[in-house]
Amino acid sequence: MLLTHAADQGRYTRVASLTGLRAVAALLVVATHAAFATGKLSHGYVGVMAARLEIGVAIFFALSGFLLFRPWVRAVVAGAEAPSSADYASRRLRRIMPAYAATVLLAYGVYSVYSTGPNPGQSWAGLLRHLTLTQIYTDNFLMTYLHRGLSQTWSLAVEVAFYAVLPLLAYLLLVVLCDRRWRPARLLAGLAGLAAVSLGWQVVVISTDWLPNSAGMWLPAHLASFAGGMALAVLAEMGLRCPARLAVPAALCAFLVVSTPLAGAVTMGPVRVWEPLTKTVLYALIAALAVAPAALGDRGFVDRLLSSRPMVWLGEISYEI
Repeated sequence: MLLTHAADQGRYTRVASLTGLRAVAALLVVATHAAFATGKLSHGYVGVMAARLEIGVAIFFALSGFLLFRPWVRAVVAGAEAPSSADYASRRLRRIMPAYAATVLLAYGVYSVYSTGPNPGQSWAGLLRHLTLTQIYTDNFLMTYLHRGLSQTWSLAVEVAFYAVLPLLAYLLLVVLCDRRWRPARLLAGLAGLAAVSLGWQVVVISTDWLPNSAGMWLPAHLASFAGGMALAVLAEMGLRCPARLAVPAALCAFLVVSTPLAGAVTMGPVRVWEPLTKTVLYALIAALAVAPAALGDRGFVDRLLSSRPMVWLGEISYEI
């Protein structure tokens, strides 16, 4: 279950609703994969909505931004030492890698005797890439390291990249920018700049040939969603609240907008530069709105629903779904 540190009590407290939200995110990802596999993405506006259910990935990213950045923020607020980067790295590795490595080895074992068609990632090089979560760092990913049984693990590669750079980001934001003092306005401005990196990155990916064509999957393209969660960690320490009765309708409205041609069609072909920029901004906004009520202490009906035993259980096994 997801944890946050209670500074006033000097201990960790469980936030059940944030765990339940992971279940929602996982089910959204399952739904969009099912829609793709069954050809539903071509069914007009409903098909585009099904494609946009990939917003579940952005919600995962926002959750990581909030939960992992908050200890650094709370340390600055309390005037305490920053979290140990070594302990942080050890916890991340223990949480992710054992089960992930077992899953990769099992998938490669199964696909060595079972096939449903071309599977470019089923190779010794592909195995090494997947075990090290570097499969997305290549040109023509779909033709080189995409594995039919592990295609969804691209998002875990992005997550691990965020884990790796977070201590550096925390240092730049809290030490270099804020001089180890609680300056929330300056910190939020820095996070806005971090989110803007996603937009600049998308422009470079679409408008130039400077980067591999898979670079749209890399961490810089998704920093806006992580930064949204990190901003919620700052807002939580400022004492702000965001009731679900406001956040949920706003997120639904933004979802309806991102499902229009404004954010582009469901296609693998060329796109106009403003379409992925619109999608990036709206995905980050929807993800932040989804996380905000639980992150900022709303305890209404939505919180109780997400905190229910079935949702918490699904959230605890979210990626395994």
